[in-house]
Amino acid sequence: MSGAALPAWWRAPFARLGAWREQRALERRAIPDDLWRLTLARLPFVARLGDDDQAALRRLCSLFLDRKEFHGVGGLEVTDDMALVIAAQACLPVLRLGLALYDGFVTIVVHPEGVVAPRSVVDEDGIVHEYEDELSGEAMENGPLMLAWSDVQDGTELLDAVFNVVIHEFVHVIDACSGAIDGVPPLPDRAARDHWVAVIDAAYQQFCQDVDDGYETVVDPYGAEAVEEYFAVAVEAFFIEPQPFKAESPAMYELLAGYFRQDPAAA
Repeated sequence: MSGAALPAWWRAPFARLGAWREQRALERRAIPDDLWRLTLARLPFVARLGDDDQAALRRLCSLFLDRKEFHGVGGLEVTDDMALVIAAQACLPVLRLGLALYDGFVTIVVHPEGVVAPRSVVDEDGIVHEYEDELSGEAMENGPLMLAWSDVQDGTELLDAVFNVVIHEFVHVIDACSGAIDGVPPLPDRAARDHWVAVIDAAYQQFCQDVDDGYETVVDPYGAEAVEEYFAVAVEAFFIEPQPFKAESPAMYELLAGYFRQDPAAA
């Protein structure tokens, strides 16, 4: 049957098997009520979701926790509440899109603090420059995904800044699903891609100009490093401070709202 869609009578058993496996996963990874309430208290941008969306996110978190493996290093033990805090933030961007975007990796490595990584770059004259980079998180091709727990905590506790390393790194994962981390996620066709590039490039150029001019922006100035970083920090702002972000960059807000099929500023 290559080259043709499977008939309904052939697909039905596989659909039932998939539904059975999913139900088993939901039962294995059922989230206790008190733990879910604690997570909502820690993540106000999740708590403001409507009841239906909260229920859908809770379900997605159970499936996420069933599919991913958490490994603490440096003596850190990843407890159930820590894993759920990470899962809830990771699942928020894919609430309408599904977990398939995260299928490229299994392992999430959690360090107690930021990790210092050696880096090297070659300039236009061919000279190699070596330096150290302190990482809050890193999404590597085919995994694992690394997070610093101290920075995950900062993302739940900082009330005067938009900072969320979990959303940031998982947006890089989504971005990479298009074949490269370049600020352009998987899109249905060339027209959608062209529209995306036009909007994000214009928003990025304006953002870089605002940063250069010293304006205080809702989006983390780190986004001026590259358009793919702007995409990640813009999504942080989209979910955490949606109304100020919409006022700052309405075209970019509408682009993200259309892609993620969510409108957090309306909540």
